[in-house]
Order: sequence, then C-alpha cells, then structure tokens
Amino acid sequence: MKRQKNPFQAMALTSAIVSQLAGGPLAGAFLGKFIDEQLATQPLFLIIGILLGVGAGTYGTIRLVRQYTGEQ
Repeated sequence: MKRQKNPFQAMALTSAIVSQLAGGPLAGAFLGKFIDEQLATQPLFLIIGILLGVGAGTYGTIRLVRQYTGEQ
C-alpha cells in the first residue's frame, strides 16, 4: 500500500525550487549591476552575476531535490 504524501509538501518543494531558480539570477543581476556601476564596466559583471546566479540556483535545486528524494 502506497503512503499518501501531504500535498503541502509538494507545494513547499515547488515554491522552494521556483525561488531558487528565480532568486539566484536576480541576486546575481543586482550584484553585478551594482559592481558595474562602481567600476564603470557595463555589462561585464552583470553577465557574470547572472551566469553565477543561474549556476548557484541550479546547484541549490539539485541539492534540494536530492535531499527530498533521499538520494546522496
């Protein structure tokens, strides 16, 4: 017999994934834009920040899903 999971767990996991995938690039963009304004290097650090944010969001999402599914 399969144990039913709480639907709120699925909603929490989905919102955590969305926040990581959206929050990482947004934080990278804001930080990169700030550094660009300080150093007058538009758009170098903006692009670097977005790419690092995408990488961090993806990595965090993979870790979160592995933790949720029980994989190491």
